[in-house]
This record gives sequence, structure tokens and C-alpha cells, in this order.
Amino acid sequence: MIDFYTAPTPNGHKVSCVLEAMDLDYETHIINLSKNEQKEPDFLAVSPNGRIPAIVDRDSSNLAIFESGAIMIYLAEKTGKLMPRDLNEKAKVLEWLMFQMGGVGPMMGQANVFFRYFPEKIQPAIDRYQNEGRRLFEVLDTHLANQEWLATDYSIADIANWCWVRTHKWSGISVEGLDHLDRWIKAMYEQPGMVAGIAVPVKIESLLDDDKKMKEFTKNAQKMVKK
Repeated sequence: MIDFYTAPTPNGHKVSCVLEAMDLDYETHIINLSKNEQKEPDFLAVSPNGRIPAIVDRDSSNLAIFESGAIMIYLAEKTGKLMPRDLNEKAKVLEWLMFQMGGVGPMMGQANVFFRYFPEKIQPAIDRYQNEGRRLFEVLDTHLANQEWLATDYSIADIANWCWVRTHKWSGISVEGLDHLDRWIKAMYEQPGMVAGIAVPVKIESLLDDDKKMKEFTKNAQKMVKK
């Protein structure tokens, strides 16, 4: 059994989607970011950086792991799923996982901050991160023109990137004209565990269609940005 500490964010969904895809037994513990629960001592004992997601694997001497990418790699190694054994093939999965960790996630995250959460609209900052997000999307699109998945086979690299890219509207980043990326985004919804995973801990798909919910979510996010 795995204790899974999370909140409804792309990084949290990366792990919930993997847990669902691997059909692992887990118990979800919601961390209320707007109440700063991620900074409480009990959670910091699991995740020293005070960020979600994090897990505790009860079956492995209560091993605690933080950082979404590290968790995904650990679970792939633990189960032998969604990660090739061949060293060369594994390297390709890891490079696209790191592409998300070092590029797509941070750039879209900053686009979210300046486009959605900051009370002041700093247009140069908004443009900077949205443009860089779009550039990274174009890298993915070009790569996906020649193959079905990011690595040779479907893997944790696809899940990691998809959990962020699928939220492009929230970041204000267009995917117009990126046909190969669009094909891949849609194909990901058909993979086992993805629809269930993005509903953990709560389903947030209706945010953009509900002004009241969107304003409340944005208000809570603004509190976190100021902390």
C-alpha cells in the first residue's frame, strides 16, 4: 500500500495517473495548499521541500519519496512497467521525462502565475512564459511527427508531459496548428488509468466552464503565490 499526498495539480496528476496505470493500491491524502498544509511538520517529514506530490511506500519500510519525477521513476522500477529495461531505451524515456521536469512544467507553471494568479498583469512576463511554452510544444510536435510516443514505447515520459500539456488553456498557451501534438494529447486520454488519474484527488475539469469555481480556485492560488 502506498500513501499518496497530493493536490489537484499537474504534478500531482503525474503520480496519480501512474498509480492508476500500474493498478497499484494507494490511499490518497489531500494536502490543502491554500491553507499551507504543505509547510506543516508532518508533511515536511515526508517532503522536505514542502511541495506535493509525495509518497510513502508502506511495503518498502515506509520509504518516503518526494519530487514527482523521482516518484514516477521509482514506481516504474518497482513494478517493471512503463519503463524499458534496455539501457538505451531507458535513456530516451528519461530524457523526455527531464524535458518536462526542466522545461514544460516550469515554463507552464510560470505562465500560470503571471497569466492567472498575479493581481498585476505584467505583460512582458506573460509573453515570456507563454512564448517559451509554445516553443516547447513545437519541440514535442516535431518529435511526435515521426513516432507515436515520446520514446519508442508508451512510458512515464508521455504521462509526465501530458499531465501538463493537456492544461494548456489554463496557461494561455495555444496548440493551434500542432496537429501531431493534438493527436498525442487525444490518444493519451485513451490510455489505461489516465481519466481516473486526473480525477484524483478531485475532478477539476469543469473549472474553465464555471466562473464561480474558477474565481475561487484563482483566489486560493493567489494566496499561495504570495507565500
